Amino acid sequence: MYSAKTMGIDIGGSHFTSGFVNLNQLKIYPQSLYRVELGSDGSAEEIIFTWARSIEKVLHEKEFDGTIGIAFPGPFDYKNGISKIKTQGKFQNLYGKNIKLMLSEKLNLAPSQITFVNDAACFLQGEITCGVAQSSQTAIGLTLGTGLGSAIYTSGKSSDAALWESNFREGIAEDYFSTAWFLKQFKDRTGQEALGVQEIAILAEGSEALKKLFAEFGENLGDFLLPLIENIKPDTIILGGNIAKSSHLFLPSLTYYLKKYSALVEVKVTELGEWATIVGAASFSHNQSKK
Repeated sequence: MYSAKTMGIDIGGSHFTSGFVNLNQLKIYPQSLYRVELGSDGSAEEIIFTWARSIEKVLHEKEFDGTIGIAFPGPFDYKNGISKIKTQGKFQNLYGKNIKLMLSEKLNLAPSQITFVNDAACFLQGEITCGVAQSSQTAIGLTLGTGLGSAIYTSGKSSDAALWESNFREGIAEDYFSTAWFLKQFKDRTGQEALGVQEIAILAEGSEALKKLFAEFGENLGDFLLPLIENIKPDTIILGGNIAKSSHLFLPSLTYYLKKYSALVEVKVTELGEWATIVGAASFSHNQSKK
């Protein structure tokens, strides 16, 4: 079977992660994983230079097929490679720039060899391709972290759902399903500051009050998902992102809430982890190159 490798890349506000995937054999190469912390507040030229330098470190992998899929947060003109990020606290200096063209020039590649795709859609596509949702026909994917990423899989393809800005309770969904919610709730209930959700999760192992905090998060998520389940009728919901690493603390209340309202859907937590987004990015690029 054809053994070419496609490069998948996940770029966020503070990280760059890449790896190679054989999409004909549905095989990942763990030894190819390259990860580095990168900032997002430099000039456009500095950011592109840093990305190009990171890609060049792994560009000469044996059997590389020449196609690169890049998972990137929105808002973004993915077809043309133009950043629309302006007020999200990251990549402001890329606004309006054709970063696909800039990057291809730095790497001496044709723009057609690089595909930019929404990061949440990549996450879900990766899980569908070779993760926990391979048997799914219709699915919802949520990445729970600094922000709320979301995607819907239907008719054989994942696409960005942009659920973060959906009206929910006294604000929008991202107000309730992000790291900021946990940090605020932790401070309100304990009077202390926490660095992140993982720290709160560790403390929760010995605190009934903090266990209730995670249970509340699960119930809130169930309440948010109910109308989506009714409209989309997914067979699977897949959770990823840093908050999902603490799923053992909120998954019981989430599944209980959904069953309480007869929502027949299976909730799964990613097993691929960061590889899900890499696989998805590579998959989109691989499919685009065949058109």
